[in-house]
Amino acid sequence: MDEADRQLLRRYRVRLVGDLQVASLWDALLNCELFTPDMIEDIQRAGSGSRRDQARQLITDLETRGSQALPLFISCLEDTGQASLASLLRTSRQAAKQDPEAIRTLDLMPVVVGPIGLKPEELRVVKQEQSKPTPGKLTPVVLGPEELWPAKLRPEVLRPEAPRPVDVGSGGFSDVRAQEVLRGNADLAYALNADPCGHCLIINNVNFSLTVGLSTRSGSSVDCEKMQRRFRLLHFMVEVKCDLTGKQMVQALVELARRDHGALDCCVVVILSHGCQASHLQFPGAVYGTDGCPVSIERIVNIFNGTGCPSLRGKPKLFFIQACGGEQKDHGFEVGSTSLEDRAPGSNPEPDAAPFQDDPGHCDQPDAVSSLPTPSDIFVSYSTFPGFVSWRDTTSGSWYIETLDSVFERWARSEDLQSLLLRVANTVSEKGIYKQIPGCFNFLRKKLFFKTS
Repeated sequence: MDEADRQLLRRYRVRLVGDLQVASLWDALLNCELFTPDMIEDIQRAGSGSRRDQARQLITDLETRGSQALPLFISCLEDTGQASLASLLRTSRQAAKQDPEAIRTLDLMPVVVGPIGLKPEELRVVKQEQSKPTPGKLTPVVLGPEELWPAKLRPEVLRPEAPRPVDVGSGGFSDVRAQEVLRGNADLAYALNADPCGHCLIINNVNFSLTVGLSTRSGSSVDCEKMQRRFRLLHFMVEVKCDLTGKQMVQALVELARRDHGALDCCVVVILSHGCQASHLQFPGAVYGTDGCPVSIERIVNIFNGTGCPSLRGKPKLFFIQACGGEQKDHGFEVGSTSLEDRAPGSNPEPDAAPFQDDPGHCDQPDAVSSLPTPSDIFVSYSTFPGFVSWRDTTSGSWYIETLDSVFERWARSEDLQSLLLRVANTVSEKGIYKQIPGCFNFLRKKLFFKTS
């Protein structure tokens, strides 16, 4: 779906969720092949199963159904007697084609907040000594994109700076001792004392149906073997499932979530597949089953929420996703020094993107209407930034998994998960001619140190 249609759906989302009569739409959506029967079933089970929850999920999933999704959806509305909604979308779509600026989001101008009566020339940031506060002289707060701020309005950003990982040896015994204290403090770090400490499910999709246009993921078996060995060394019970369809992936994940994790301390899911962009409320992206059906990362994560997996409440649930977030190729930007690992001789990196993805030039934005609670004890690590490809060498495996394995091997016994992933991001970002930067969504409440002995 192109960006103009996406923006149109988002503009009228509240109206659609409020007025859409979904019950009469299912047959029409199937007849025009906009959704498969399995996809319709998933939408019908969304949330509490109410009409509003089904409508909300339908609008969300519609964005992933290709360039003709919106006109087909409008036709379905007309066929099911929902003429007012059909007319609204059709008229607005035609207007947007004539004037694309009409649906673009407006750039926010900075707003300066300060004491009433303060002259413009006095609106500047002055670093004051904390011991000598000056009554009435409030530091202005600038709201809006930084590139729009006036030249003199550059307030300090008061956020803790994430420390760059430092070699344990550089800090001496005190650094090692500090990590040991953190590990043993249940208020600051998760307790991973059980042995085995949890289940690890690896889904490795290599061979895809010839009809869906997705290439064989050569080199993925190397990634799978590395992750299988690594998490066994970290005291997980590892199970590998290969070449699953979208429905089989969901079934495998639901089966894992329904197990009794009461005597265990953690759960890990690793997914190796092709991927794509997907509309979302919390977690971006989707991964493909071998039948070409996408399963959203958001759905995968929510299978393990407190309702679906009560025995993992309060325990860390970790997801590692090796798949593309889109089709954009990052050329990077010039810096003072270049990596020594631009490309290994004879290597043949290829992306995990879906070649038939529509509108690869845009990436989805987080949905502005969210009714789901923020998950806790969840950590989702992506191999690449949303919207960009993730590179995989056909003989040595993906950059992300290769680096993840080597970083865990060297540092897992002394550093927490987030520090490990900073090392991974830094190393991967220096590879290749095209660039890649892994990232994560961290909803953990404590530090996590793997069990290594």
